[in-house]
Amino acid sequence: MKCIVGLGNPGKKYQNTRHNIGFMVIDELVARHNLDLNKTKFKGLYTITTLKGEKVLLLEPQTYMNLSGESLRPLMEYYDIELEDVLVIYDDLDLPTGKIRLRQKGGHGGHNGIRSIIDQLGTKDFKRIRLGVGRPVSPIPVVDYVLGAFPKEEEALVKESITNAANACERWLEQSFEEVMNEFNAL
Repeated sequence: MKCIVGLGNPGKKYQNTRHNIGFMVIDELVARHNLDLNKTKFKGLYTITTLKGEKVLLLEPQTYMNLSGESLRPLMEYYDIELEDVLVIYDDLDLPTGKIRLRQKGGHGGHNGIRSIIDQLGTKDFKRIRLGVGRPVSPIPVVDYVLGAFPKEEEALVKESITNAANACERWLEQSFEEVMNEFNAL
């Protein structure tokens, strides 16, 4: 079974914030395939379905960003999901809004959700899709920036990056991750 995890914070307060763009990709996949995140175990909301002939688990951890690994690790253990079958989607300050980057592994880059997953899994070797949210241009604390909403003028770029990330997830169900990286990192 493949596991696609979108990172974010639970609750309406955080719904459309930069930090929740991982949730937004999962929501896009759920909407495309008329699904519902109808299971609530392992400190997460998830569903299990078949897409493109692959059994897939879609997960939104409900632990708040900084403890995301506390949802993913026990779920992987319970469903016997291999590390190579995990794909984590999250926001990245170092990419401009609208850009996405796929990677096979890497550090946390200061992202506390990824830090939590690395700590819980004991490895940096898991697939990721990073969605750019840009860096603040005014002297605003990073925490306030990522917990803020996208400005109106960035909405089209955000929608495009969510669409591209969801497309990349679907493509990964049919092709190797290397092929998907080559295609989507060129956008």
